Amino acid sequence: MPDLLLELLSEEIPARMQARAAEDLKKLITDALVESGLTYEGAKAFATPRRLALTVQGLPGRAPDRKEERKGPRVGAPDGAIQGFLKASNLKDISQAKVQNDPKGDFYIAVTEKKGGATDEIVADIVPKIVREFPWPKSMRWGEGTLRWVRPLQSILCTFGTSNEEPEVVRFDVDGIQSGNTTVGHRFLAPGVITVRRFDDYVPALEKAKVVLDPARRREIILNEARNLAFAQGLELVEDEALLDEVSGLVEWPVVLMGSFDESFLDVPDEVIRTTIRANQKCFVLRKGDKLANKFLLVSNLEASDGGKAIIAGNQRVVRARLSDAKFFWETDKRIKLEERAKKLEQIVFHEKLGKQSERVERIAKLAKELAPLLGADPAKAERAAKLAKADLVTETVGEFPEVQGTAGRYLAAIQGEDAEVAEAIGDHYKPAGQGDRVPVSPVAIAVALADKLDTLTGFWSIDEKPTGSKDPYALRRAALGVIRIVLENGLRLPLSERANADLISFFADRLKVQLRDQGARHDLVDAVFALGNQDDLVLIVRRVEALAAFLGTDDGKNLLAGQKRAANILRIEEKKDGEGVFDKAPDPGLVREVEESDLIVALDHAETAARDAVHKEDFEAAMQALSKLRAPVDAFFDKVTVNADEAKLRANRLKLLARLRAATRTVADFSKIEG
Repeated sequence: MPDLLLELLSEEIPARMQARAAEDLKKLITDALVESGLTYEGAKAFATPRRLALTVQGLPGRAPDRKEERKGPRVGAPDGAIQGFLKASNLKDISQAKVQNDPKGDFYIAVTEKKGGATDEIVADIVPKIVREFPWPKSMRWGEGTLRWVRPLQSILCTFGTSNEEPEVVRFDVDGIQSGNTTVGHRFLAPGVITVRRFDDYVPALEKAKVVLDPARRREIILNEARNLAFAQGLELVEDEALLDEVSGLVEWPVVLMGSFDESFLDVPDEVIRTTIRANQKCFVLRKGDKLANKFLLVSNLEASDGGKAIIAGNQRVVRARLSDAKFFWETDKRIKLEERAKKLEQIVFHEKLGKQSERVERIAKLAKELAPLLGADPAKAERAAKLAKADLVTETVGEFPEVQGTAGRYLAAIQGEDAEVAEAIGDHYKPAGQGDRVPVSPVAIAVALADKLDTLTGFWSIDEKPTGSKDPYALRRAALGVIRIVLENGLRLPLSERANADLISFFADRLKVQLRDQGARHDLVDAVFALGNQDDLVLIVRRVEALAAFLGTDDGKNLLAGQKRAANILRIEEKKDGEGVFDKAPDPGLVREVEESDLIVALDHAETAARDAVHKEDFEAAMQALSKLRAPVDAFFDKVTVNADEAKLRANRLKLLARLRAATRTVADFSKIEG
């Protein structure tokens, strides 16, 4: 079957926009093809700095004829409704419509036949519209045309046909740019015109012209060359996924080169060196052992005749200048004590309703000191670390490289003779900064990190600055997830209700659901545990959820859940008649008539006691095991006993027994919140 090839050639597309633009192009084109009645076997989009390309395989030569039905008004409707229907359906008379019966009555249906067009004509119609309305994050008009595009659009290649015949150019025009069957290669290495027939010869033709079309392959080339160059020098590449993605979007023909800088710059912290080389030059750093080496890797878009010497020299000049600045800032910062720096925080407003940074530091220090004994940390060290943790915000280094806040403070604290645990806590108190970041592990660092995040959350909650569905300007979700991860990954028993109100506890619950869902847990089980109330010990919550998930994965668990839900449904119906909570009193043994009732009462006596004792010991697996003993007597009860007996006292007593079953399961979770 025929294939479609489309290429949109332009000036350089920003790297950050390329992947999304390629996906948008594929979706917009394929959606429009399907809407026109065309099916296809597969589609793939590509992006380079200068082009978006799309191939759609297995398209038919033309769209099939289609019948479309439009539902109209009810038979006997007012004439105005009939006339409107005729006009919308292009019918001359209502006799041209058919009558269709459905449960609501007889309705007019207009059936129109739509002739399928040739595929190349459909493509010629849809592509210009899509190009003109393309959803770039930022676009503008270039030159005298009316087209808005991310950068000036230069040419359009569009062909359609099979491998057994010469593909035809799909002819159309966009803002004066005529589609054709030509493109160009690399801007400098092979700028000549290339004639293209189909995708199968498009890719090798581009490669011959020094253009690697597939961004995944460019990424692989860069990574492999970088690793090999590093290995040849006895070094190791410091891998950076985000940087690798970015540089693969900056070049069409990647060439990796190695540069170097003076060893004296290695006195600057590794993180500062890496940040300046990465941010300013988009280069990778190298290490030897656990320290950075005085070499870096750059990715060029050229195969230079001198082997890249001039390119390397140019990058080395810029890196040297940037590192000279960084070293000057660092040497300046080392001369001033952190506690002196911290005094400048009195001049910085944290938030107009929450005071200055210095006031926030005092709050964090007080809270860190309070938390320290609960975490096995030295209160004095926790307080000291908290008082110095924000001091590097006013250093020259962090002013130039904000990414190293905390890290710069850690280095300065160590240089200036602070305790090792204090220095570590300063460096780690922002952690975890994201989902992939590690959490603090030393007690002092944990105390300061928790104090920092809890102060942020309680502070903004107190002034009613909470995240909304689309906005979280103060990164409060990240702060809450940070608290959750620190607590869970360190196994901390830290009741949150002592430091957060009910609304904030609810926010933690929502964030915990997100965290557990990302790890594969069921959100309804988290709801079932939180529904018990007074659940603010995150470690216990997770252990309850894990035990509940394991229990519900067994036959006993599934059947007990079914029985409990049946009991709850019966109670809900009967409580609407008799009143909420009327059956919560203990059943009367004197009203027991059936052996299955007696068996269930005995089973509940044992299960409730055993489950309650197990929960008290925080052995949730044992609590579930105790509840599992209820499965057989519950099944037998529902099989043999009529709950809604004719005798009123007997009915009420049996409903009280079901209420007791409902209460028994609440020793570990609210089963009514569990789906299924």
